[in-house]
Amino acid sequence: QVQLVESGGGLVQPGGSLRLSCAASGSMFNVDTMGWYRQAPGKQRELVASITSGGSTNYADSVKGRFTISRDNAQNTVYLQMNSLKLEDTAVYYCNVRKRNFLGRTYDSWGQGTQVTVSS
Repeated sequence: QVQLVESGGGLVQPGGSLRLSCAASGSMFNVDTMGWYRQAPGKQRELVASITSGGSTNYADSVKGRFTISRDNAQNTVYLQMNSLKLEDTAVYYCNVRKRNFLGRTYDSWGQGTQVTVSS
């Protein structure tokens, strides 16, 4: 069982920046990736960015060049630095930890979500 606590959401003007943090606790064995997803009203949850324990990253096309994901393995914390925010970045952002067992089966844990609102 993994528990995730997110922080850092809020209201920001277009072009502004925010930094999200997610602290994980509990069993962190077999963690494959840590990452961030988001869900806007009326839309499906989508991957924003993910990072492996080795530091390999994956980004949604819509955030490439603007968002940066990083990870502190010693602290079991993942960060999302969001720059040049746009109105369409408004969503609830969820932290995710994905485990993978020896058979390749994956298990997801989710944070409670943090609201990011981009508005002028």
